[in-house]
Amino acid sequence: MSSTESQFKVRFWGVRGSIACPGAETVRYGGNTSCIEMRIDGHLFIFDGGTGLRVLGQTLLREMPLNAHMFFTHSHWDHIQGFPFFVPAFIKGNTFKIYGAIAPNGSTIEQRLNDQMLHPNFPVPLQIMGADLTFYDIGVGETVTVGDVKIQNALLNHPGEAVGYRVTYGNRSVAYVTDTEHYRNRLDENVLWLAHNADLMIYDSMYTDDEYYSEKSSKIGWGHSTWQEAVKAAKAANVKQLVIFHHDPLHTDDFMDQVKEDTARVFPNSVVAWEGLEIDVMTIQGDQPALLSTST
Repeated sequence: MSSTESQFKVRFWGVRGSIACPGAETVRYGGNTSCIEMRIDGHLFIFDGGTGLRVLGQTLLREMPLNAHMFFTHSHWDHIQGFPFFVPAFIKGNTFKIYGAIAPNGSTIEQRLNDQMLHPNFPVPLQIMGADLTFYDIGVGETVTVGDVKIQNALLNHPGEAVGYRVTYGNRSVAYVTDTEHYRNRLDENVLWLAHNADLMIYDSMYTDDEYYSEKSSKIGWGHSTWQEAVKAAKAANVKQLVIFHHDPLHTDDFMDQVKEDTARVFPNSVVAWEGLEIDVMTIQGDQPALLSTST
């Protein structure tokens, strides 16, 4: 088996939530919104199309023609705003299969990506894209299979709905659990199912408990969770490695350094995601992280 065929790597191109936040105080962790690349068994997968997708697109120009699968958790702006700037989608000869659950109002992922590119929002319509784009409406709980890779989903607790994904290849699995709010008196059964015995769990840790439960500016009901809840879920689900993800745009590099330190104290096999972080899932062990620092 070649190294490509046995590959299962995760790379982070956008790690922020809500809005992109470039600036001097977010250089080390990055300011782009959610976008994750997975290379598995010779296949290219992209999860979410936040502003990090634009940067990923620039690097993919070296690999054309492309054949990739794109999965969207939902269509809030911070997860789709990179799509109109994804250059490979404009180039004939590239192929993208695009998956997303139908929204509560009945709109498909194709309709939502199309609508954000209509006037007066954007000058170029989706139909100008020259690549072969095929859209798939996936049901909650439906399994998508690509070769030997299995992608499952479950509903998350987020305004307007979102789904999380569990990606499995052989005996290795990754849970992508972004944009979800924990419950105060119990762990979310869907999150536990997605992350059960996972080698890697990527979790929406937008706030700290102090911020979430603040008497002056509570974040309860905003649709996001905390790093403390990430640790609880990771331990309950028997996750080997935890990734803190979907950082608040107000959280500076120094703030994230503190989150990293605090999280590692209670869950040593954890990492705070930064743009360019690459994790080799095939080499994750239960007692130590497997990660590579790569430049974007």
